[in-house]
Amino acid sequence: MARKASKKPETSSFNIMIVGQSGRLQYEAIVFVASLRANSPDFNGRLFVAEPQPGTNWRSDPSIQQADVRETLGALGAEIIPFESVEFGSTYPYGNKIEALKALPKGEPFVFFDTDTLILGDLMTVPFDFDVPSASRKVEGTWPTIELYGPGYTKTWKSLYDMFDLDFESSLDTSWPDEYWRRYLYFNAGYFYYKCPHEFGQRFLEYAVAIRDTPPRELVCQKLDPWLDQVTLPLVIHSFGGTRDALPSGLLDGDVTCHYRLLPLLYARERDRVVEVLEDVTAPNKIKKVLKQYDPMKRMIFQKRGHKVRDLFDRNNLPRKEQAIRNTIKRNGFWMR
Repeated sequence: MARKASKKPETSSFNIMIVGQSGRLQYEAIVFVASLRANSPDFNGRLFVAEPQPGTNWRSDPSIQQADVRETLGALGAEIIPFESVEFGSTYPYGNKIEALKALPKGEPFVFFDTDTLILGDLMTVPFDFDVPSASRKVEGTWPTIELYGPGYTKTWKSLYDMFDLDFESSLDTSWPDEYWRRYLYFNAGYFYYKCPHEFGQRFLEYAVAIRDTPPRELVCQKLDPWLDQVTLPLVIHSFGGTRDALPSGLLDGDVTCHYRLLPLLYARERDRVVEVLEDVTAPNKIKKVLKQYDPMKRMIFQKRGHKVRDLFDRNNLPRKEQAIRNTIKRNGFWMR
C-alpha cells in the first residue's frame, strides 16, 4: 500500500513582544512593525508593544506621548499594552523586557525582540519549539571581566548556578576549552522565547533582582550594569530546560531577522539586503513623516548619511572589534544614536 506524503508541519501561532517608550525606542518600534508586516505577512499571532507607565521608578514619563506614533503603530496592527515598572525603571531600563512579560496573555507562546531588529523574512518558517526556550547567540564575551587575581569564568558562573540550585555542569559546551568564554552558557538578550510569558517573566524577575541585590561574593569585581539581563538570561533558560542550539543557525540573526543595534552600525556592517529592507519599509509617506521627527533616522535614512557611513567600510574586511567600527564613524563625524 502506497504511503501518503507527509505534510510539512505548520508553525504554531505565537505572540511577539517589543518594548516601546518615549525617545528612540518608539521610532524603532515603528520600523520593526513595518518590517514584520512587509516581510512576514503570514504571521498569525498578536503583536504587542509593551509600554512602561510613569511611576516612582522613572525620572520622567517613559510612555509614548506622540499621538502620531501611537496611530502609526495601531495602523500597522500593533497593540500597545501598559505595564508597571516595579523593580526597574530609569536606573536600569533594560529591565523593561523583564517586567513587561507580565502584561502578555498567560499561557500563550511568545517571542521577545529588541526594537532595534529588522524582520527580513518569514517568521513562520522558524521552527520554534516553545517548550525548549532559547535566545540570541549573536553575542561577544562581554561578561564576566576576568581580573588578574579574581575568580575565573568557571568560579564566577558556577556561583550563580549554585545560587539558584541549578546544575552547572550540564550547561557547559565542552567542545570549548576550560576558561574560554564560549564554554559557558551566554546569550544576547536581543530575542528570547518560551511557552508562557508569565512563567518566564516571573523567574527572570526573581533571578535578576536576587543577583542585583544579593550577588555571590565571586561577583564583587563584576559590573552588572548594563549586563544584568544577559547575566540572568542563561540561568532562566537553563532552569526551564532550554539550550544554546535550539534553533537552526542562519535564521534568526540571519536570513529572517537582523539585530542591528544602532543605525550607524547597520550601515557600516550589515549586508545589502538589510539596508534595502530598512529603506523600503520606511519609504511610505505616512511612516516617513513620523520617523523624520527622530533626528538620527532623518539624517541616516532620509538624508542618506547612512550611505556615507557605508562607504567607509569594506563589509568583507570589517574591523574585528565593534569599538573600532564606532571609532571610525565618530572620527568622520557621522556617529548618531
